[in-house]
Amino acid sequence: MEKLFKLKEHGSTVRAEIVGGLTTFFAMAYIIFVNPNMLQETGMNFHAVMLATCLSAALGCFLTAFISNAPFAQAPGMGLNAFFTYTICFGMGYTWQQGLAIVLLSGVLFLAVSLSPLRRQLIGAIPGFLKSAISAGIGLFIAFIGLLNVDLVGFSSDVPALQFVVDGKANMAGLLCLIGVIITAILLAYKVKGAIFLGIIASTIIGIPMGLTTYNPDSFSFSVIGETFGKLSFTGLTAVDGGIVALITAIVSFFLVDCFDTVGTLIGTATNAGMLDKNGNLPGGDRALIADALATCGGAVLGTSTVTTFVESSTGIAEGARTGLSSMVVGVLFLLSCFFAPVAQIIPSAATAPALIIVGVLMLKGAVNVDWNDMECAIPAFLTISVMPFAYSISDGIGFGFISYALIKMARGKFKEVKPLVYIIACLFIVKYVLANI
Repeated sequence: MEKLFKLKEHGSTVRAEIVGGLTTFFAMAYIIFVNPNMLQETGMNFHAVMLATCLSAALGCFLTAFISNAPFAQAPGMGLNAFFTYTICFGMGYTWQQGLAIVLLSGVLFLAVSLSPLRRQLIGAIPGFLKSAISAGIGLFIAFIGLLNVDLVGFSSDVPALQFVVDGKANMAGLLCLIGVIITAILLAYKVKGAIFLGIIASTIIGIPMGLTTYNPDSFSFSVIGETFGKLSFTGLTAVDGGIVALITAIVSFFLVDCFDTVGTLIGTATNAGMLDKNGNLPGGDRALIADALATCGGAVLGTSTVTTFVESSTGIAEGARTGLSSMVVGVLFLLSCFFAPVAQIIPSAATAPALIIVGVLMLKGAVNVDWNDMECAIPAFLTISVMPFAYSISDGIGFGFISYALIKMARGKFKEVKPLVYIIACLFIVKYVLANI
C-alpha cells in the first residue's frame, strides 16, 4: 500500500484512508437509490440502472485512485441525471438510448480537453460567478423535482400551490417527504456521517405503516445490466428540433456542467483541507479530470448518466483521507452494493425525494459566491439560477446566463472582459432558440 499510494509522503495511514473511504461512501450512497429512481422515468430498467450506477461509480473511484492517487470519489452526478431525464429526454425529445450517446460524446470532449492545453483556457474563460450560479441553479432545480415527485407542489385551479390533499385524499407521499426532510436536516445539523443515506432508510421504514413502503420481489439477475449496457444509439441525433445545433448544445452543456462541477469540487475541497501545493495547484488534479472523463465514457456504455466527482468526498477528507487508497475503498463498497440491488425497489420515491431537496440545499450555497451588488454579474446569475426551475431546464438556465452576461458586457463596452469562448457558447444558444421558433 505504501509503495502504491505513498501514504507517508501524504501524511496518512492505512487506517485513516479506510475510515475516510467508509465515510465518503455512506455520505454518497444515496445515489444508488436516487439515480435509478430518476432515470427510470425515461423508460430505463430500474435494476439495470442501479447496477450501472454502482459499476460506473466503482470504475470512477478506481480510475481516480490509480491515475491520480487522490482521495476523491465518483458516481453518476445529481443534477446531471436530472439534465439527462428532464432536459435531454423530456425537453429536447431524445430517447434514453440517444441520451447515453450524447453523454459518451460529452465524455470524449471532456477527455480531449483534459489531455490538451485547452483545459486551463476553458476553466479560466468562464467567470467564477457563473460557475457558482450554475451549481446553485441546478440545486434549486433538483429540489423542485423532489417536491414535484411527491405532489407537494402542483396546480390548483391553474394556480401553483402546495398540495396537502391530492384527488380528495391526504397527500401521504408529501407528508413522508416532509418527515424525511426534517429527519435528514436534523442529522445534518448534528453532523452525522451519511446523513442523507440514513434519512432515506429512516423514511423508508416510516413509510411502512403509511402504506407507501411495499415489497413485491421481482426475479432478478445480474444479466439485467444487458437492458442498458451498450444500448447507446447515435442514430437520429440530429433529427430532433434544432438539429445539429441542439445536439451541440446538449453535448456542450453536459460537458460544461461536468467540467466545472469537477473542477469546483477538486479545488474547493482541496483548499479547505490544505492539500494545495505552494503554487495553489492540486497535485494529481489534472489526472483526476482525466479519470472523471474516462468514467463518464464508461458510465455511458454501462447505461447511466454522466459520472462526476462528488463533493461528498470532503467528508472522507475531513476524516483524514489524503490518497487514492480511500477512493479504492469507496470503489470496492460500490461493487459490493451490486448484491443489494434486488431489495432496492423497497424504497419508495417519497423516501428519495427528501434527498433531492437536501442536495438542493447543499448546492444552492454556491449563490454566496455571486456579487449581488454588481448588476453585471447579479442579473446573469439570477437568470441562470431562476430559469432552471421555472423553465424546467438546466440547459435553458445556462443559456440565459451566458447570453445575458455577454450582452450586458457588450452594451457596457467591455468586450475584452469577456473571453471568446463565452461569446461562442452564447451564440450557440441564440441559434438554438431561433431555430426552435422557426
